[in-house]
Amino acid sequence: MMRAMYSPLALGLAALALATAPFVLEADTPAPAQEASATRLAIRAGTVHTMAGDPITNGVILIENGLVTAVGPAASVPIPAGVRVLEARVAVPGLIDAHSCVGLAGWLNIEHDKDEVDRSGSAQPELRAIDAYNTREPLVKWLRGFGVTTVHTGHGPLALISGQTMITKTFGDTIEDAVLVPEAMVAACMTSAARGDGGPGTRAKVMAELRQHLMTGAKHASAMAKAEADDEVDAPDRDLRKEALARVANGTTPLMVTAHEAADLINVLRLHAEFPDVRFVIDGAAEAPLVLDELVEAGLPIILHPTMYRAGGDTKDLSMETAKVLIEAGLTVAMQSGYEGYVPRTRVVLFEAAIAARYGVPFERALGMITIDAARLLGVDDRIGSLEVGKHGDVALFDGDPFEYTSHCVGTVIEGEIVATGEREL
Repeated sequence: MMRAMYSPLALGLAALALATAPFVLEADTPAPAQEASATRLAIRAGTVHTMAGDPITNGVILIENGLVTAVGPAASVPIPAGVRVLEARVAVPGLIDAHSCVGLAGWLNIEHDKDEVDRSGSAQPELRAIDAYNTREPLVKWLRGFGVTTVHTGHGPLALISGQTMITKTFGDTIEDAVLVPEAMVAACMTSAARGDGGPGTRAKVMAELRQHLMTGAKHASAMAKAEADDEVDAPDRDLRKEALARVANGTTPLMVTAHEAADLINVLRLHAEFPDVRFVIDGAAEAPLVLDELVEAGLPIILHPTMYRAGGDTKDLSMETAKVLIEAGLTVAMQSGYEGYVPRTRVVLFEAAIAARYGVPFERALGMITIDAARLLGVDDRIGSLEVGKHGDVALFDGDPFEYTSHCVGTVIEGEIVATGEREL
């Protein structure tokens, strides 16, 4: 666990400077002469945090054809002959970034790799993240080197409705190889960034426009449902914008609303009461402790702002203890890297969760915010987020406590494939 406080820059530079040599080693036990199976992998670790029970000391994880086939103490999970073996001090489920713009926002910070927001309109729910995501973006590879195996990414919080998000693995030559959920959520925003620069202008206008969009979606959803139920009723004309809003209105696709200030958080809850069929997810929530009782009563899941986010403007009253406050209140909380308008264009959730642990979140809960709790919030916990039989073989390997700043991610495995070995190439 972290013992001292460091600035985001110092923490990032320390991690990069110290990550010089991989600790993941091939097992020193003799292997048969035959070639190891390319579809099977064994991981042996001093401690395995499965996130599905107590940590396992001297644990083994077996992966075959991309899925976990066994996990437990080495004494009860024998490693089959001929299987490639990796070793590390600590193994955890592959890390999940609950909200990012990576893959749309690129590391060069120049116009040609800024696809996270389209300035031609304030409300464009039809814009698909899958059409803008770059699997070969260097930042995706960079995150992979820190154990991040899955990102919920897409259009950023810079417009009233900026577009859709998706959930993808951080590997693959094409997005079709990597994507888990092509349309995860529709991203909306109530912050000053969305109100200005051609946006609605005021909070009242933000609310009026969001209400109108949700009403439009509900009307289109009703028309589509009637046409499906009655062959004599004509289906409405195809309209990508209305169809995206319809999926939000009928609860098929969640609406993720970025809001930080207490007044905006209350407005999200007001919309939640007015449109009970809409599945709201709160994003950001810097001033959540100021309206904690209302948030607990509503029970909406929260993708919390990065712990080390800059305080100013909408986030002037943020606190590094907010994760602790929300978790202790019983809310569903996941950690994100968020949107960054400057290089390197993304944070690393490993570091953000580490600081949350430093400020009072118990180790397992802090790790949960970037593994199983993130998976549950995103609705993919049947596939990722914990090391259990039948789930994806996504594993992050460390040479010490993952939250200690002198530790390194020494290996990353996605669906049984070794995709990083602790080297930093960016």
